[in-house]
Amino acid sequence: MSRTFADLLPTPLEADSLSKLSPLTRADDLLLLLSRWVERGWLRALDWAFVAFLHELEPETDPLVLLAAALTSHQLGHGHVCLDLFETLKAPDFALSLPPEGDVQGGVLLLPSQLLETLDGAHWCKVLASSSLVALAADAGDTAQTRPLVLSSKRLYLRRYWTYERRIDAALRQRLMQQEPTPKDLPQRLNELFGRAESAAVIDWQKLACALATRSAFSIITGGPGTGKTTTVVRLLALLQAPAVEAGHPLRIRLAAPTGKAAARLTESISQQVQSLQVAEAVRAAIPSDVTTVHRLLGSRPGTRHFRHHAGNRLPLDVLVVDEASMIDLEMMANLLDAMPAHARLVLLGDKDQLASVEAGAVLGDLCRDAEGGWYSPQTRQWLESVSGESLQGSGLHEDRDGTHPLAQQVVMLRHSRRFGEGSGIGQLARRVNQQLADEARQLLAAGSYDDVYSLPLKGEHDHKLERLLLEGHGNGPQGYRHYLSVLRDKRPPSTRPLEHADWTDWAREVLQAFDTFQLLCAVRKGPWGVEGLNQRITAALLKARLIESDQQWYEGRPVLMTRNDYGLGLMNGDIGIALKLPEREGAEIGKTVLRVAFPRNDGQGGVRFVLPSRLNDVETVYAMTVHKSQGSEFAHTALILPDALNPVLTKELIYTGITRARDWFTLIEPRAGVFEEAVQRKVKRLSGLMLELEEGTEPQG
Repeated sequence: MSRTFADLLPTPLEADSLSKLSPLTRADDLLLLLSRWVERGWLRALDWAFVAFLHELEPETDPLVLLAAALTSHQLGHGHVCLDLFETLKAPDFALSLPPEGDVQGGVLLLPSQLLETLDGAHWCKVLASSSLVALAADAGDTAQTRPLVLSSKRLYLRRYWTYERRIDAALRQRLMQQEPTPKDLPQRLNELFGRAESAAVIDWQKLACALATRSAFSIITGGPGTGKTTTVVRLLALLQAPAVEAGHPLRIRLAAPTGKAAARLTESISQQVQSLQVAEAVRAAIPSDVTTVHRLLGSRPGTRHFRHHAGNRLPLDVLVVDEASMIDLEMMANLLDAMPAHARLVLLGDKDQLASVEAGAVLGDLCRDAEGGWYSPQTRQWLESVSGESLQGSGLHEDRDGTHPLAQQVVMLRHSRRFGEGSGIGQLARRVNQQLADEARQLLAAGSYDDVYSLPLKGEHDHKLERLLLEGHGNGPQGYRHYLSVLRDKRPPSTRPLEHADWTDWAREVLQAFDTFQLLCAVRKGPWGVEGLNQRITAALLKARLIESDQQWYEGRPVLMTRNDYGLGLMNGDIGIALKLPEREGAEIGKTVLRVAFPRNDGQGGVRFVLPSRLNDVETVYAMTVHKSQGSEFAHTALILPDALNPVLTKELIYTGITRARDWFTLIEPRAGVFEEAVQRKVKRLSGLMLELEEGTEPQG
């Protein structure tokens, strides 16, 4: 009878014997050491269980292979697709939580860095390459296909993630080779949509993005908030659809986003943009504004990793636009590309500088490696200038003269923000953070010279200035949570009206919109400065101020966030609803109310659906939410609260994403000075090999 992971779990090893384990000679010694690392929080229990499973599979496996497997699994938990062996040896603690000072009992517990510094990278690769648990990337044999680990040069993968990467590489390589026919009158069509180039000094990047996207089956349009990604894509759709409509064969266009909230925002934005297009009515009517989630588009099958649409059942479309692509992880991108018909165009929109997905991979970031520098070939430059009338002469972009940047030929970065111009404090702060100019960002916050950026330093955990900000906002300026509760109370329809009356939907919509005027964002979940602690603190403050009637599980005014997709209810992970007292259904006693949760339908029409709380299993209170959960959303006033100590999640990408969720006002809340600067100076580096073979000009392996 085979043993379970629990049976394999070792008893705690004496600390003094752990110090004698380097260099490791036995797999059992390594398993014992890794179990202590799990106890310290340096590894996950899942990482240890994976290694124990491999050891049971191959008892004679070299400990160096098991160590590499543990670190590869650990890296996956931190969003990395693979383990770079040589990078790990250069910085052995780069992804492991460091122990508190003095927490290793005088140094008798062997640290990850102490173990790794004894290793040689070339020898480690050689040991891995000879293991029966490891397949080499170039080995396509049947036996190799069953091995759980894959070694590609100096990168070690779990097989599934290696496969995802190869599928994406192969699909994109194929698409980049497909030259799509462009209209003969493309320059004229571009001028009709954008106007003629007026000045060589001001480049119309939106026009260039549209031009570039017409000539390939794959393209990326990236840019920060307010740079016009939605405007660009609407004009691109008009550019693609007009010739098709004129020929009597309109294109089947679909629009998607990773979350319901992002889909709702894009639906609303595109609906407005399409109406202002200067095109024939038939073309305008053939441009959809309905945006779905990527999960819904693919046909998610609850309880499985599989979708209704895949390589054997492709999506019925000709053009697919995916917004907020920075939130798409490696697995989802592989599934999406599998389901794309060979003839169809794929256009990705997103901000490459935002946080990557919660799951493994930073696909948009990887694909936009060259976006900042441009790296267009002379042929691409010449073609762009000839069809657009724009000049790239003074652009300052790098030039790809040796053909080593093929992906860059289909990527355009929009560079001028219309929302956050020179007079915008939010825009200036976001730019400084993105460029990791921590001191300049601090000076901007301290100067108080912009009326859309605020700073709130706190004196300890019990400083009541925090409650005042969260409830009241900043004086006559941006508001806090009192605002939506005032709308809830003061604009409630008469209780004699039945639930079917339009006033209830209008009221619910107004409450939801009022809630969107302010949002507190957190970097972490745990502790007094995390989502869990702050949601409790805010609930207590609202109760004390008599703005809510109760702090029990369900009460009127409670805002909740969906934490998982619920296809039965039509609700998606990230959707926000608010509990409201509404009349009973028709036929019930007049004036009698029941609590229901109002969610926006995300249909672009302002629709609202009402759901009984008893039907909601995967929700949490959302006065505070993580920055990750806020992606794809926008709030009039956004407040970002940092923890009082540096945490691995604190990076310039997290700070930048938090700042750019704000539309009109941004407030930085700091329990301790210095954490902001430390975070801005740290940058996310997610390890992967995505498209590296393409950039290096070699053939894909595997």
